Amino acid sequence: MAVKLRLRRDGRRHYAFFHLVAADSRAPRDGKFIEKLGYYNPNTNPPQIQFNHERILHWLQKGAQPTETVRSLLSREGILLKLHLWRKGKTPEEIEAAYQAWKTQKLATQKS
Repeated sequence: MAVKLRLRRDGRRHYAFFHLVAADSRAPRDGKFIEKLGYYNPNTNPPQIQFNHERILHWLQKGAQPTETVRSLLSREGILLKLHLWRKGKTPEEIEAAYQAWKTQKLATQKS
């Protein structure tokens, strides 16, 4: 079974709200899924993003493929950075230190 990380649409008409889910690639967009991994609300300014980093990394390490939109959201949140460092053989402490440094730098550039 090929697993995809994708957005599942919720909310009312003209007010979309998305859940990030791990789903079988053959299942319909808003159909059956394996696990909810977080949510994305583009209606607020800035958009609200709440992801379970540990579970997303778990699925990515097992070979789940994110869609293009999910890949950009994961990149924005730094989850793909953690995956990259894990694949390079870094320890969890090194990964967390690099992630915190990246997050600090990202916040500093946003305020400027």
